[in-house]
Amino acid sequence: MSQTEAIEPQDFAHLPGVALVTGGSGGLGSAVALLLARRGADVAITYHNNADRAAEVVAAIEATGRRGSAHRLDATDADGAAALVETVAAEGAAGGGLHTLVHAAGPLIPQRHLSRISPDQLTPQMTEEIAGFFNVAQPTLPHLRRSRGSIVAVTTAATRRFPVRDGLSAAGKGAVEQLCWGLAAEEGRFGIRVNCVGPGMTTAGMAEQLTASGDLAEADFAAATANIPLRRFGDAADIAEAVCFLASSRAGYISGQHLAVDGGYGV
Repeated sequence: MSQTEAIEPQDFAHLPGVALVTGGSGGLGSAVALLLARRGADVAITYHNNADRAAEVVAAIEATGRRGSAHRLDATDADGAAALVETVAAEGAAGGGLHTLVHAAGPLIPQRHLSRISPDQLTPQMTEEIAGFFNVAQPTLPHLRRSRGSIVAVTTAATRRFPVRDGLSAAGKGAVEQLCWGLAAEEGRFGIRVNCVGPGMTTAGMAEQLTASGDLAEADFAAATANIPLRRFGDAADIAEAVCFLASSRAGYISGQHLAVDGGYGV
């Protein structure tokens, strides 16, 4: 065992059941899934198309000594999402169950001025973003009530300080946050905590994909860096650390909050 592994807090090792990470094959989701495993959780991940990458993440989870599984998910399919939640909950050790939901899935959203987005482009993006979260979160509630568990949604720092051309993302993720506040208010009496982590510009996740698609150029990165007080982008580990803290009992009296991990961009 390495020194890092020896001092890794085991926040989830005592919990029965499993953590579910949607979008666990992505840059941010995979980092979250691996940190949950290193901190004692059995982890199920979902993926949309990249089965090979999902299998790699599961192998990395199992290399920590925890159980891992991967499941294909079309989050716009409400019945399929509900069935997946039941499958994952039945997999959990110590009698099954679910103690954590991390929602790190979402569509690739183009960086465009709102004036250049047509209504017929808006609708599918909002459906995938908003229904994609709710279709998974709602069926987890009976399980999370039993475990007095936690939901953490990975949203965006753009709901606190608006970056031009990111309106489509901010709108959808802002709606996800409102659903989270509603769940935090309504489900708190059952012991469920619900929080959001808002990434700023990172070297993983959407930034990678937007660079590859040509939506972000070198000049865009330079301009974004100049607006960040810490003068650098974050990485997947920064986001995973925040998510795992909020999901753990160390944040046991924190609910209904948005933690921006943005290098001070929102100041």
